[in-house]
Amino acid sequence: MGAYYDEIEIEDMAWDPEKRVFHYPCPCGDRFEISRKQLADYEDIATCPSCSLIIRVVYDPLDYEDDDEEDEDGEGESEEAEDDGDSDGSDDDRFEDALENLHISDGSVRPIPVAA
Repeated sequence: MGAYYDEIEIEDMAWDPEKRVFHYPCPCGDRFEISRKQLADYEDIATCPSCSLIIRVVYDPLDYEDDDEEDEDGEGESEEAEDDGDSDGSDDDRFEDALENLHISDGSVRPIPVAA
């Protein structure tokens, strides 16, 4: 297909966590939408549900290749671009969880037996 309204980089699109799609404003007043699953399937065409315009999304498919397995588990990664440019902090959440589960002993060192 060669009649794109525009080519937009994924970083310029906003993530909608409720609908689980990236979106970008359309001149008709609605918005172009594309899901992470579509991106993982190497689809780069975002459509507007209200009109016939389409845009080509410029992105790195390797960033989304693992999303199929994660979406089936319901735990899709959250590296999406947001309106304010921040990620949703899933790495931060994992780091905080790891810190909460970290237990430091009283300082006494116990030898660990190793088979030679």
